[in-house]
Parts: sequence; structure tokens; C-alpha cells
Amino acid sequence: MQDQENQELSKQDNAAAQADTTAAAATEAAQASAGQAGVPPSGAPAAPESDLEAQLSATEAKLAEMHDAFMRAKADAENIRRRAQEDVTKAHKFAIESFAEAMVPVRDSLEMALKVETQTVEAIREGVEMTLKQLTAAFEKNRLVEVMPAAGEKLDPNKHQAVAVVPSEQEANTVVTVLQKGYMIADRLLRPAIVTAAAPK
Repeated sequence: MQDQENQELSKQDNAAAQADTTAAAATEAAQASAGQAGVPPSGAPAAPESDLEAQLSATEAKLAEMHDAFMRAKADAENIRRRAQEDVTKAHKFAIESFAEAMVPVRDSLEMALKVETQTVEAIREGVEMTLKQLTAAFEKNRLVEVMPAAGEKLDPNKHQAVAVVPSEQEANTVVTVLQKGYMIADRLLRPAIVTAAAPK
């Protein structure tokens, strides 16, 4: 009888131990699952407020740094825009400075020629030729190019202006004579050459 009671108590103890083991395993599993989900296990301390404050301070510092960099870039862009505008204004104001500088000697030569009291035809011609050379050099320096088509050259409406159509043995729509030469500044037409053109046969 005593043996039976001892066996029953032993069975009860074993069952209680198994129940404790099962409960402990379930608790550990629940804690592990909660940890994976980002929820601190029961009894674990929450993130201290000092960490959150430190993160907030770091974020505010980064934001202030980025704002400062933005303001500096904005100021630099404004300075570049202002300097570019000043350069454009100066370019417009002094656009003919180089040409004017090249033309001053031409005027000097003309004034000197008028001061000579007794002039010969040869002296006048020599003075005019020298002045023309100065003027031609001034034109070349500033890319002012003559438009002087040769006889028989194809009429170009972008450079030539035909004021008359005359009978000619040449091919139609070609230059017969040049009445007045034209000029171009670089690739831009300043004045077309005035010409007569050959009439169709």
C-alpha cells in the first residue's frame, strides 16, 4: 500500500516537473518571438530617453549644417549672376573700344594732312594712300571684311543686292559690275555689295 502511494506521488512529481518545463519553454518562445518583432521582452528596460535626445540633437545639427551649405551655395550663385550681368553691361558699353582705338590713327593722319599749307598732288596722293592703309589695317583687326564679288560670280542674295538687270554674254543671275562694295563683320552682313546682274537670255 505504501509502495502504491509512493508511485503515485512520484508520478505527480514527474507530471509537475514536465508542466514546469513546458511552461518555461513556452515563456522562452514567447520572449524570442517578441524580440524578433521588435518588442522588448517583459521585464527588459525600455530605450533610455537620453539616446532619443542624442539622436534628435544629431539630426538637428545635420539639418543646420545642410541649411548653412544651402545658404552658402545660394549666395555664391547670386554673386556669379551679378558678376555675369556686370560683364554683359561692360561688353555692351565698350563693344567698339577696339575699333575706336584702331580708328584714332586714321583721324590723326587726316588732321595732319589738313595742316599742310602747300600741298602737291603727289603729296596728297601719298597721304591718302597712307591713311587708306591705316584704315584697312583697322578693318582687318576688327574682322571687317570687304564683299567684292568678281564679274561672272553667281549672285548671292545674302551678300549682293542687284539694282539692275542688264543684257550680258554671261550666265544669267551672275554679277556683271560692282557699283559699291559691301562689308561683313565676321559672319554677319553689314552692307550688301551693290551690283548689276546678267539678264536671262
